[in-house]
Amino acid sequence: MIPPLSIAAAGMQTASARLEDSARRVASGQIDDYAVEAVEQIRAKSEFSGNAAVARTADRMTATLLDILV
Repeated sequence: MIPPLSIAAAGMQTASARLEDSARRVASGQIDDYAVEAVEQIRAKSEFSGNAAVARTADRMTATLLDILV
């Protein structure tokens, strides 16, 4: 079984990299359609937020399990 926290961390890293890539393209000024980049940045932000929510939930579940076992 793959731990959900590892999956969430990988997802956050991927989303962060996508946002950085998009920001780099915008900063370079060599893009034709800023709307496409805006959508890409919104998607990256949403993906990061979703993965952060998974990480928080996994953390809460682990804490609850430890409370039950202790």
